[in-house]
Amino acid sequence: MKPRYKRAAIIGGSLVTLALAAYLVLNAFQSNLVFFFSPTQVAAGEAPKDRTFRIGGLVKEGTVKRNNLTVAFVVTDTAKEIPVSYTGILPDLFKEGKGVVAQGKLDGNGDFTATEVLAKHDENYMPPEAKAALDQAQIQKTIKSLK
Repeated sequence: MKPRYKRAAIIGGSLVTLALAAYLVLNAFQSNLVFFFSPTQVAAGEAPKDRTFRIGGLVKEGTVKRNNLTVAFVVTDTAKEIPVSYTGILPDLFKEGKGVVAQGKLDGNGDFTATEVLAKHDENYMPPEAKAALDQAQIQKTIKSLK
């Protein structure tokens, strides 16, 4: 084999290997990507039906119901409410009226089944996405009340 063909084969093989590695990395990244949605967006049907995503807002007062390790509660952004169920141990800071982010999927009834629940860790912190969703819901609520 001539050196010119050998070089072309090495370059071609390297390009194919690089393309395959890039495809595998991007595919792994895509399958682990989790998006955030507010209860208003979930109620509007913007959230994926068959993929894991995060929902955030406030735990509505008086909605936490415990049955052994299964906990049911409602997440609200003051405009819409989404029922959530979670089986497991909740964070110590999980309380009614406080911020929460839950990761999971929607079931067939439109209820959210969480696989992970995160609570805010101090008085001043709220995830930026949850704060923005609450602010947007409050603006929409104010606009509707002015009409």
